[in-house]
Amino acid sequence: MAQNEKLAELSEAGVAVWLDDLSRDRIRSGNLQSLVDEYSVVGVTTNPTIFAAAISGSDSYDDQLHALAVRKVSVEEALRTITAADVRDACDLLAPVAEASPGDGRVSLEVAPGLAHDTDATAAEAGHLWWLVDRPNLFIKIPATEAGLPAITETIANGISVNVTLIFSLERYRAVMDAYLSGLEKRVADGGSLEGIASVASFFVSRVDTEIDKRLDKAGADPSLKGKAGIANAQLAYQAYEEVFSSDRWRALEAQGAVAQRPLWASTGVKNPEYSDTMYISELIAPGTVNTMPEKTMMAYADHGSPGTPVQKAYEDAAAVMQSVHDAGVDLDDVFRVLEEEGVQKFVDSWDELTESVRTELEDKA
Repeated sequence: MAQNEKLAELSEAGVAVWLDDLSRDRIRSGNLQSLVDEYSVVGVTTNPTIFAAAISGSDSYDDQLHALAVRKVSVEEALRTITAADVRDACDLLAPVAEASPGDGRVSLEVAPGLAHDTDATAAEAGHLWWLVDRPNLFIKIPATEAGLPAITETIANGISVNVTLIFSLERYRAVMDAYLSGLEKRVADGGSLEGIASVASFFVSRVDTEIDKRLDKAGADPSLKGKAGIANAQLAYQAYEEVFSSDRWRALEAQGAVAQRPLWASTGVKNPEYSDTMYISELIAPGTVNTMPEKTMMAYADHGSPGTPVQKAYEDAAAVMQSVHDAGVDLDDVFRVLEEEGVQKFVDSWDELTESVRTELEDKA
């Protein structure tokens, strides 16, 4: 099948197109394979919200749920068995992509969000999920909380590839890159190989605009500032990425076989209907990046998307936007603190919903 030209051009510009969704129906129907074949999709991300919708909205899980119910397994074991099966199947489907482009062909599975503030438990579950899925093109998602940072280092040092999620601020992003490099250095020091280890850093975009726009309104600020901070913040993150991954520290690791931790633009579905539905793709085009998109956003870009200003030419304007937001009275440190807290809580709530869905299904199938 012919590739969609707009998404193919995006890929040629260095942006890996990933789908922010997964379900058993999507795999079995051939939909995921068609997105790979026709829309340049080379990766998949998941989260508890995605799995809650998949399991509650389909009968494709009935046979497995019945078998688990008959065995009287715990809700937690059933939940992990079900989600690991979908992720494993997606990894197998994307294995040819991973062979052709080792940084891609990846599928992400998240540690339980309730562990976000427990370093040891996060690292332990990361190891368990890596063992459970048992596929080299898996990413374990770990949140970029303060407790998550040392867990990222430990997980990378153990040879496990990581998708770092819930990054909002430049300060925390720099700490994430440091955690990745520290993990690689620790693995080398322990005599381990860096072969096969990869990572992405998921920098959230639209949620930043949602929170800052609300505060700009409250402050009575210039309306023209609205809808600009999310992209500007991400553009400055790419500038930080270029700095870190051109440093002597990085070059020493690269010489030993390390691959760079790519920035991944997350939360790219537009929340405000007044904004362009492709803005978080068009304005974040840069080499060596990933953009994980809801299918609706992907199809919008495939239909009418067009490249905006290249990220590397936007640094000065981006810095000016963030300064103007600050000058308008928006406390950016507080914005990023609130977004992280809300992000963790949203995933906890979705995890609870997912757990309850599985519990209900097990009781029905018993």
